Amino acid sequence: MKPGNHTFSVSEFLLLGLSEHQEQQPLLFGIFLSMYLITVVGNITISLAIVSDPHLHTPMYFFLAHFSLTDLGLSSTTVPRMLVNIQAHRHTITYAGCLSQIYFFLWFIGLDVFLLAVMAYDRLVAICHPLHYTLVMSPRCCTLLVVVSLILAQAYSLTHTLLLAHISFCTDNVIPHFFCELLPLLKLSCSDTYANRCVLTYWGGTLTIMIPLLIVISYARIVAAIVHIPSVSGKWKTFSTCSSHLSAICLFYVSAIGVYFIPSSADSASKDRIAAVMYAVVTPMLNPFIYSLRNRDMKSALKRLLSRRALQSP
Repeated sequence: MKPGNHTFSVSEFLLLGLSEHQEQQPLLFGIFLSMYLITVVGNITISLAIVSDPHLHTPMYFFLAHFSLTDLGLSSTTVPRMLVNIQAHRHTITYAGCLSQIYFFLWFIGLDVFLLAVMAYDRLVAICHPLHYTLVMSPRCCTLLVVVSLILAQAYSLTHTLLLAHISFCTDNVIPHFFCELLPLLKLSCSDTYANRCVLTYWGGTLTIMIPLLIVISYARIVAAIVHIPSVSGKWKTFSTCSSHLSAICLFYVSAIGVYFIPSSADSASKDRIAAVMYAVVTPMLNPFIYSLRNRDMKSALKRLLSRRALQSP
């Protein structure tokens, strides 16, 4: 087939999953079902607590609510499909289904990254310019930052998906992954993927180098401001407002680096699957605990939410 030919002979792909051993499938099903339920309950609870509690109607928690819903969407893009495949003993996904999964997965990944950057900017303004915080981080500005993040994530996802739809796939349709991931799919193509890889390099540099660099610069300025606070208790109190965000950033980027920066080897497919589980499944599950267990305002809001639910129940 010529590279310029946009037709394809592959109508579906075979997802190898996390393990090819049948005896391990029930265990994997139980583990990932539990993790997904924890993710759903945790992120929905965080969002409900923020929406229902007037004390949390601030820019920081406004962004956190969107971040929680994004994490829920990220996990929902991959895990339910994997659970269905395990239960049905069928590990195939249609060509259209694969493109759809890649589109939504990249969209939520991109949105996660941009929201992390927005949250870092929010902390920068709150700590370095406290007198101007309410003026700078107005409701209009917060909404605009979320909308811009949505548009950028859409551009990131749509660009990759449209380019992917214009390459050919021949006889090899085996994806060594538990969902349709961009890099393994590009390796299966029998047409020229130069444009795809150029765009991947551009967007990859933006999401894994430029955005983290902006976050590092923001926190360098935050640390410089904290150092000038005279009391130790004041320094700790100020830093504690950033600790949850820093933990979420480290958890996300350490696992993402495992996919894109660890040198390839014979078992690189296994490493890629493990790293993908970390940033696509484990991270969305842990973020609600990171933001609730280390935040007194959030813990108080969760207690009030649960108390109201208990009183409303018959």
